[in-house]
Amino acid sequence: MHDFLGPDDWTAVFLSLRIAIVALLGSLPFGILAAYALARWHFPGKTLVTALIYLPLVLPPVVTGYLLLIGFGRRGLFGQALADLGIVLSFRWTGAALACAIMGFPLMVRAMRLSFEAIDPNLEQAASSLGANPVFRFLLVSLPLALPGIVVGATLSFARALGEFGATITFVSNIPGETQTIPTLIYTYTQEPGGDERALHLTLVSLVIAAVAIIASEIIQARGEKRLARG
Repeated sequence: MHDFLGPDDWTAVFLSLRIAIVALLGSLPFGILAAYALARWHFPGKTLVTALIYLPLVLPPVVTGYLLLIGFGRRGLFGQALADLGIVLSFRWTGAALACAIMGFPLMVRAMRLSFEAIDPNLEQAASSLGANPVFRFLLVSLPLALPGIVVGATLSFARALGEFGATITFVSNIPGETQTIPTLIYTYTQEPGGDERALHLTLVSLVIAAVAIIASEIIQARGEKRLARG
């Protein structure tokens, strides 16, 4: 295995996992809230909010990365203020995590929204009739019932983060040890003479990681559905 992947390859693998995990954990609370709001709340501008959330699905990833560069670059709309606070996102791994979170967010919200919409509203109303306030109703009824969809959404977001290329390379470039992830390193290898073998090795590793994530989510989802059925 040591010969299968070189030091640069291992660095890219661990950095990709780090970025994907941070992107997932950072976006998960917002994804759950957005999904529940779209499924249950009625408010002015809901259609516009929905469109903005799903926009990264249809925009070219390079466009999303460029918008991030305009907004959060060192001289961007928000980047300068953040830099004054010591927070720099452009050309840093934290910026890669932000780009991955944004690209995976629509997939996360879509799966979770469908799960919340599938919940019988009468169950939530029954909880209200028993004196549960909206927060406890959400935590004790809606959230557990939507757990399978939350797992699916989280897995899709994690897998999307692992495979993100366009927005990442545009916003944070391809810096070895800092922002060079599995996809960007594969791209680098394909541009080098004799790099096809190294690119193939990383491709196989990426396939294994993605497959493990999907299988794990299926197991967790199945167990969650069984518990809900028994409950």
